[in-house]
Amino acid sequence: MIESVVLTVTDMKCGGCEANVTGKLTAIEGVISVKASFKEDAVSIDFDNEKTTLASIKDTIAGAGFPVLSD
Repeated sequence: MIESVVLTVTDMKCGGCEANVTGKLTAIEGVISVKASFKEDAVSIDFDNEKTTLASIKDTIAGAGFPVLSD
């Protein structure tokens, strides 16, 4: 089932940070679309929750060096 979530993600400072987060997330099987905005401290993700989990997505973002504050 497709799920959509908007996460509050801090420490993104530029378009390069957005691209980094987007690249890491789109590499996850089941992630359908990603829109990262450093100006809004937000990452919007559409994903298939039968192929990946929200926890995995959050871990990937945190592993890239960007704290996830909420969902």
